Amino acid sequence: MKVLVIGSGGREHALCWSLKKSPLVERLFCAPGNGGIEDVAECVDIGAENIDEIISFCQKEDVGFVVVGPEGPLVLGLVDKLANAGIKSFGPSAAAAALEGSKGFMKDLCREYEIPTAAYQRFDNANAAKNYVATQTLPIVIKADGLAAGKGVIIAGTLSEANETIDEIFGGLFGGAGAEIVIEEFLEGEEASFFVLTDGEHILPLATAQDHKPVGDGDTGPNTGGMGAYSPAPVMTQAMIDTTIKKIIKPTVKAMKDRGIPFTGVLYAGLMITTDGPKLIEYNVRFGDPECQVLCARIDSDLLPALIATSNKGLADLTLQWRDETALVVVMAADGYPGSYEKNTLIQGLDEAAEIDDVLVYHAGTKRDGDTVLATGGRVLGITGMGKTVKQAQEKAYSGIETINWPQGFCRSDIGWRAVEREEKT
Repeated sequence: MKVLVIGSGGREHALCWSLKKSPLVERLFCAPGNGGIEDVAECVDIGAENIDEIISFCQKEDVGFVVVGPEGPLVLGLVDKLANAGIKSFGPSAAAAALEGSKGFMKDLCREYEIPTAAYQRFDNANAAKNYVATQTLPIVIKADGLAAGKGVIIAGTLSEANETIDEIFGGLFGGAGAEIVIEEFLEGEEASFFVLTDGEHILPLATAQDHKPVGDGDTGPNTGGMGAYSPAPVMTQAMIDTTIKKIIKPTVKAMKDRGIPFTGVLYAGLMITTDGPKLIEYNVRFGDPECQVLCARIDSDLLPALIATSNKGLADLTLQWRDETALVVVMAADGYPGSYEKNTLIQGLDEAAEIDDVLVYHAGTKRDGDTVLATGGRVLGITGMGKTVKQAQEKAYSGIETINWPQGFCRSDIGWRAVEREEKT
């Protein structure tokens, strides 16, 4: 079978790395890919949101299955148009992708189906939003309704910060994504990520993970697309997983089916583990980045049949095996990220990092220029370590980073800190 992966980030490198191992794969393509993906797939110069060209390429090359990585083409309806062209794919329809494409849609669904989440209100004008914030407890969470590359969530600690954030979002801070905002209560607890595959009716739980969104050590500074992650997440005990499936995942799958827009693909629940149990912060309708990197490092089964099963109601009797080890990824980003940053800076030492036992080097914002690798994006590399404990995986990942020579890059020095502290106390 010929398989095409859509996207150019670390998530797509991890997916290509996993799918390359499948005996079902005859040829593996990636559009547009990156400097690291070139090692495992044939990169095609087609943008992830250039839907017409993607379909033409699939028809020309007789592609049998398409794996859509990022949320953008999903919200734009790539899966729908592939289906219309008779091409099977992994991912939800545009209507179902609204679970991520509109935070208001997701919150309204939670309210209707009594899925535990933070109290909220939706607003389409600044004055009403400010009047509401004035009556609420601080800090408070202000979100752009639409897609904002993982950066559309701001926690305001004071009333003046909240009012300024409201003005900035309605003033175009996140473009069209901020035409409407969702204002939520601030939840106390520990964040975790939980993933399931679903064919619209059945679910197949995947592994747990924990992401680090803030740019700085100690979870400080502005939110990013993710500065690192590890799997499994110790806070997600079996009891917590069971509760999440019962109270959050299954009601969501039912709700989407009831609405006539069954969800197929991967459902990624961003959770806050509170004293009252898990509460849903947000849904993503694709694998997380960088969580996908640690999931792919740990999966011990052929991933492709499971992805195909989501598109043909085949998940009921399918299981996956996982490695017992912990995987931990540290994201290396360009100086200035998540703000402006310099592009086309030289990265050296990648081959040395990849030669270290139990270290994987995933590329995100990179390109090859002859024999050199240049940084082209904000989040550029995902250095992943494996170990029997979180601490061992952490040490492996940072040992890989030590070999990399990239003066214009940086990373957090504490990825996995909560889990390491938990290990040291036991």
